[in-house]
Amino acid sequence: MDKDNNDTHIPSIEEVQHWSSVMSRAQTMLVEYAAEAGEKLSPELKAFTDPESLRSQMPAWLASLPTAIIETQSRILQEGFELWQGFFKQVLPGMDGEAQESQTPAIPLRSDRRFSAEAWKNSPFHALIEQSYLMVSEHLLELTEKVEGLSPAQKKQIDFAVQNMVDAASPANFIMTNPQVIDKIIETKGDNLLKGLEHLLTDLRKGQITHTDPNAFELGRNIAVTPGKVIHEKPMFQLIQYSPATEKVLEIPLVIFPPWINRFYILDLNEKKSFIKWAVDQGITVFMVSWKSADESMVDVIWDDYIKAQIEAIDIARDVLNVPHVHTIGYCVAGTTLAATLAFLAKRGEADKVKSATFFTAQVDFERAGDLKVFIEDDQLKLINHFSKKGYLDGRYLALTFNMLRGRDLIWNYVVNNYLMGDDYPPFDLLHWNGDTTNLPAKWHGSYLRDLYRDNKLVQPGALTVDGTPIDLRLIKTPSYVQAGREDHIAPLDSVWKITDHLSGPVTFVLAGSGHIAGVVNPPSAQKYQYWTNDAEVGSLDEFIADAQETKGSWWPHWIEWLISQDDKKIAATKARIPGKGKKKAIEDAPGRYVKTR
Repeated sequence: MDKDNNDTHIPSIEEVQHWSSVMSRAQTMLVEYAAEAGEKLSPELKAFTDPESLRSQMPAWLASLPTAIIETQSRILQEGFELWQGFFKQVLPGMDGEAQESQTPAIPLRSDRRFSAEAWKNSPFHALIEQSYLMVSEHLLELTEKVEGLSPAQKKQIDFAVQNMVDAASPANFIMTNPQVIDKIIETKGDNLLKGLEHLLTDLRKGQITHTDPNAFELGRNIAVTPGKVIHEKPMFQLIQYSPATEKVLEIPLVIFPPWINRFYILDLNEKKSFIKWAVDQGITVFMVSWKSADESMVDVIWDDYIKAQIEAIDIARDVLNVPHVHTIGYCVAGTTLAATLAFLAKRGEADKVKSATFFTAQVDFERAGDLKVFIEDDQLKLINHFSKKGYLDGRYLALTFNMLRGRDLIWNYVVNNYLMGDDYPPFDLLHWNGDTTNLPAKWHGSYLRDLYRDNKLVQPGALTVDGTPIDLRLIKTPSYVQAGREDHIAPLDSVWKITDHLSGPVTFVLAGSGHIAGVVNPPSAQKYQYWTNDAEVGSLDEFIADAQETKGSWWPHWIEWLISQDDKKIAATKARIPGKGKKKAIEDAPGRYVKTR
């Protein structure tokens, strides 16, 4: 309707042709994809998508929900009626064109950043949809408090399932209930939907949501560019030695173990963010393990093999530089494994191979391991096994798992922007790394979930063995630096803290602002976040926090001071300190082939 003369707009021939073209192209793309997907669908996946099969895998706790649902439904209906009544009285104009005055108290409006755009407020229709959705979501998320007889684990499962359900049902995720999408359709004459459909079909073909421009980054060119050489290679890993940047370096080198769940270059995104480059610039000889993404050749790989690989990397660094011991860092699952490695070495009388150990957001006690524990029930383990037929778990499954833990930000936000709005992908190195998935050995992954997350055996002395050697964390006397993220949802703060209950050596605990990634990758130059320390003897996390001293910015300088305090001897950065000039010759330039293997 024309705003000036109220004449009905009659589309031109060109507009009709354009919309016909959009619909025709969209239909063709969908038909082609459907035919392609049908041919590629495996018999196992076809069976898994059968409704009867899905019903058989529904968890037993769903039977406990009916009573709670009826009660919640009653509250939703009552409050929904009040919301509608109050909303119309407060927002819609009266017969005389003036706003009606209500004699009842105003209905409190809920807020959510997904609906912060003015388009949601400009339309009473969309504003009402938004408030109704937020009201219903709020009550659904309170369901677990009304279900009786559930264990804490079952309550967490319900919370997780309901949270994902309400996130998926957001009116922002659908064309006709998102005013921003409608505005974009009018503005682009539907071209945004066509572009979004292209994005959707591309992601369906590769089986993974695209978060960033896939062509914006190239390993070794504008990401993972710290100079170095691969000096050692085994079927499971490559060992990179980085080139010195100072005339003198600490005599004791540093060996970093990144998680094999992800690529190592989270610690080497670019020159400004790179922990590796920063450490090299501080005068440290840095070695980095680059794990190989699992394939069919790694069908028999178990946890023992990763522990042996860590010991091998430690021994190689010691031998190349002719030093008695090394500093070590273990990030996430590699930190868990580093703890087992230290216990193994201690039991065998070889603890002095490691001068110090730093743990980045690593757990050893999984009693309070957080949201990931919803994936360790028998049904979930069977499903994981179903997708590991070739002896390894496709990294895209794990990426989806982690995305689901923050579905609102890592799934539905991109559904709206990529598929509905048809926006261009932004170039973002962190998201590029996040989407660069790695496969996991199935045997290792299964035992990791069962033995650690479910049964918590690592903190039970002798419950686990490596190469016949019982693991007892109490034997670890190595000086340790433990870093945790205040907002970490992968390795929750109170779970990381529990490592202090199991080590016998001196422990320096540091609480960093932010989460699992930004809490670690926080260079001093960024001047972001903060960290907390407490030098007093404390017996609990609450005691640590109560008297902790806050320092603005990165915790990296605090760590380097601690590391140097272990041994401050320096030597010239010559001979074997230059990659390839020692006993191990250079195989190839960093970052190496393994990190590029898909």
